[in-house]
Amino acid sequence: MKLRIVTPLAVIVDQDDVSSLRAEDASGAFGILPRHADFLTSLAISIVAWTTSDKPTNYCAVRGGVLTVDTGQTITVATREAVVSANLEQLDHEVLQRFRTERETERATYIESSRLHLNAIRQIMRYLRPGSFTDEGQLP
Repeated sequence: MKLRIVTPLAVIVDQDDVSSLRAEDASGAFGILPRHADFLTSLAISIVAWTTSDKPTNYCAVRGGVLTVDTGQTITVATREAVVSANLEQLDHEVLQRFRTERETERATYIESSRLHLNAIRQIMRYLRPGSFTDEGQLP
């Protein structure tokens, strides 16, 4: 099988002789073998592992993304960020923890942005209510 792992800026992995792949989505871990049915899933922050004929196991930490299997011969992973390493422990501890921390920071930023947006809308609505201005156009 052919495996491609791509980010918006680069092709991280482009390998032709993949014999199996293991990844993880919201429902848990799963495996892909040659002649697998067409498949589409959203990946969690996790490690994608695959085997080839010349190297036992390869690893790539992905920051979520989408995995597709096309005609049982092509596996494509599109992700925001990916890090390839032969050291599984380093990927597991350092990289995945960094990805998770960044995700939590993004969530906190989104929540704060939503809160500020809501407060701005409330202020605008307060000034648009009937009787908010005097006859001279001034605030009471």
